[in-house]
Amino acid sequence: MLSERVEFVAERDAELFAAVPRAAAVFLLRAEDPQAEPYVSKTEDLRRRLQRLLRTPAEHSRKLNLRGQVRWIEYTLTGSDFEAGFLLYQTLRSIFPKTYSARLRLRFAPLIKLHMENEYPRASVTTRLGRLGGKNLYYGPFASRAAAEKFANDSLDFFKMRRCVEDLQPDPKFPGCIYSEMKMCLAPCFQGCTDDEYREEVGRVRQYFDSGGESLLRIISNERDEASASLQFEEAAGHHARLGKVKPVLQRLPEIVHRIDQLRAVTVQASAVEGCVALFRIDDCRILGPTVFAVQPAEHTRSQSMESRVEEALSAMSSAEDQRSATGLETMEHLALLKRWYYRSSHAGEIFFADEKGVLPLRRIVRGIARVYRGEKAETVEIKATGMEGEA
Repeated sequence: MLSERVEFVAERDAELFAAVPRAAAVFLLRAEDPQAEPYVSKTEDLRRRLQRLLRTPAEHSRKLNLRGQVRWIEYTLTGSDFEAGFLLYQTLRSIFPKTYSARLRLRFAPLIKLHMENEYPRASVTTRLGRLGGKNLYYGPFASRAAAEKFANDSLDFFKMRRCVEDLQPDPKFPGCIYSEMKMCLAPCFQGCTDDEYREEVGRVRQYFDSGGESLLRIISNERDEASASLQFEEAAGHHARLGKVKPVLQRLPEIVHRIDQLRAVTVQASAVEGCVALFRIDDCRILGPTVFAVQPAEHTRSQSMESRVEEALSAMSSAEDQRSATGLETMEHLALLKRWYYRSSHAGEIFFADEKGVLPLRRIVRGIARVYRGEKAETVEIKATGMEGEA
């Protein structure tokens, strides 16, 4: 798992400390006894951290010191916090299969779930991801459960899909609820609509979440334009006011939020290898990589464009990775790691999402590689359809 391995001999510790680089790394300390539990962590300065853990302890010091227990040191240098976090996850998962999640303090990402398997579909917020490819659909990841609930509730105000959680047995004698009283639900509970009408409304909700709200914007914009062309100015003003209510909801929608089974992206991170960046690929919520990408092409690739080199590197990454199907738990863990990095107040590196056809923006990725390599800030891209702004 970790690329470098050196023996620790206490009598020659100064020689070891001088040889270990002052660089970020994920490292592991092993005792000579194979049954002893290893020490695993990440650090911004490997030499300083090893000196603190392995040097001769000061008298009466209470700081952790492993000098008398460690025989082997394993480590891999990392170029970014994203890479370090993912490598630490892989290492802990391999060594501590029963406790790695608690050690990492992983919190699963909040998602909006469309219960399409229900006879009368509804939406809810969950942190549990079901089988991808099934009827139920999931959207996220959101920064918090509160953020997911707010977006779901604000969005459903534009539709008439039910908000109740019960499995319905439609009965004309049922009194309904506040939403049916306010004409905000088609009320399938007391057969206030036909099953076909309810399915059509659910289809509109699904299109809304699938498109990040753009489907609703297009519908309202078209209705406004048609009313205006027909000189129905009062009706057109009503549609315009409705647009004004939809846009603030969508402005709060982070760029990372996608239908989970369609979440495909590439993140560009700094690399520990000089003259390179690290590329990670996200396919079906599974993080693949890293692959080290040389910014300056090798002699045999000078005739290739930067876009074709990036495309080739990403394709090789997918084919080289283990193609086994990820478990539901593993998918949730990868999504939790991605969410943890993305929603930090200031995260290093850039991420680029595939479009609705699954095509990655290679030209933008190339520009992002140049910015990450030079240590520049990410560009800000205006999403014209919704008025949103996001990090490219």
